[in-house]
Formats: sequence, structure tokens, C-alpha cells
Amino acid sequence: MREIDLQEAGATARAAVEAAAAASLVHFRRGVRVETKPDRTLVTAADRDAEAAIFGVIRARFPDHALLGEETGAHEGADAEARWIVDPLDGTRGFTRGGSFWGPLVALEHRGVVVAGAMALPALGETYWAARGLGAFRRVGEEPPERLAVSGITDLADATLSLGEPRCLLAPPLGERVTRLALSAAQARCYGDLAGCALVLTGRAEAWIEAGVQIWDIAALAVLVEEAGGRFTDFEGRPTVASGHCVASNGILHERVLAALA
Repeated sequence: MREIDLQEAGATARAAVEAAAAASLVHFRRGVRVETKPDRTLVTAADRDAEAAIFGVIRARFPDHALLGEETGAHEGADAEARWIVDPLDGTRGFTRGGSFWGPLVALEHRGVVVAGAMALPALGETYWAARGLGAFRRVGEEPPERLAVSGITDLADATLSLGEPRCLLAPPLGERVTRLALSAAQARCYGDLAGCALVLTGRAEAWIEAGVQIWDIAALAVLVEEAGGRFTDFEGRPTVASGHCVASNGILHERVLAALA
């Protein structure tokens, strides 16, 4: 059974999202042709180029690992215990409309646990990365990296709630519960996609909830949140990235949010 060099894994995840960011920015705001996949989600040349860039970085450093990419599916590896989970461009619709809240997500799952992850917001010049036991970090532009820490707010009435896709969160049966939760907080924000979770990572929100997503949409975020001192579960409180819904919080308010969604 092979062990993972977590320092190298975190560095690889970071390098992978940096490569994807560069590939995506080539296409940004250039009127790239948009296609619709069978599941009605969008895909562009930027998605495909970013995934290829990510895979290139990972294969150069961990050639035996398996890969799971949103655009090209599963790729088996000689090491059955390690799998990289990749969303090359989370927030494609916003990307195609010139928005800022989009970017790549890369996670390494080892023996069923996400042990390293990274994400980037290329239009904002931000890169985030983490590895188990080694902390979570953000770099903005050419500034030195800063260690991330969630907020210490303890009262929901003083908290900011970050919401994911409203079409999923506000539809029955969740709609009434999410509305009550939002009204209980000091304010609610809906940045969307990975930028919504970034608010928790940087202490600008106390909780982020998302539903109706795939494993590549949230796998990297789990280790980022936890290494920043927060907590990441599904709506039932299970520490999984495979259920299609999640709560990321500063930890202090996590049970309060779960209770509201129950």
C-alpha cells in the first residue's frame, strides 16, 4: 500500500489549477463557441483545454494515479487507491458571459478520503490550495501566500450565509428551510459556484450551502474548508463529497445550519 507525499500532492494540485487558469484565460471574453451537453450543462474549448492542462500536470508527477474529469470521464491508473477528481472550469455559464466567479477545481482522493485540493478564480487572480495537516493557503496576484482561517462568529444572527444554485436550494422540499435559514442570518449572498465557498475560506461568510452538484464540483472544497479550520459535510452531517449536496462552515455554526436543513 503506497503512501502519499502530501506536500507534493498539495503542490501538484496548486500547479494543476494554475495551469488550468492560464489555459482558460486565453479564451476568456473572446466569444468562445458554447456547446450544450446532453445533461443541458455548457461546455467550451476552455473547459477542454483546462482539463488537458490539469491532466498534464498530474500525470507528470503522479503517473500511476487514476483520474476523473468532468469532460472526459474516468481514466484508470495502476494505483487503485489514488484518484484525482477534476472540474476544469466550474461556473462555465458565468465564464461565457464575462463573469468573475469561475475557475478550476482539483482534488486528490486517497483510500476514499480527499487529502489535497486546490481551486482558482482566474479572473480575480486568486489561487487556493491545501493538504491534510498542512493548512490551507491563498495567493492573490503576486502577493505572498496567506494562510486561510475561517471566521469566529458564533451567532447566526451575526452571520453571513453564502448560497449555491438557487434553482436547487429554493425548490421543494428545501426551499422553505433555506429561506428560513437565510432570514435568520444577518445577510445572505449568492456569488455562485466555487466563489461562494471562497467566502467561507476567507472568513467573509460563516456558512455555504450547495445542492444538485457532482463530486468534482465539491471534492477540492472539502479539504480546503477543513484545513482552514472549518467543517464540511452533506446535509445529513456525513463527511462525504459524493452525495450531491454540502454544507461548508466555520464549524461553530455547522450544527445550527444542519438543524435548519433537516
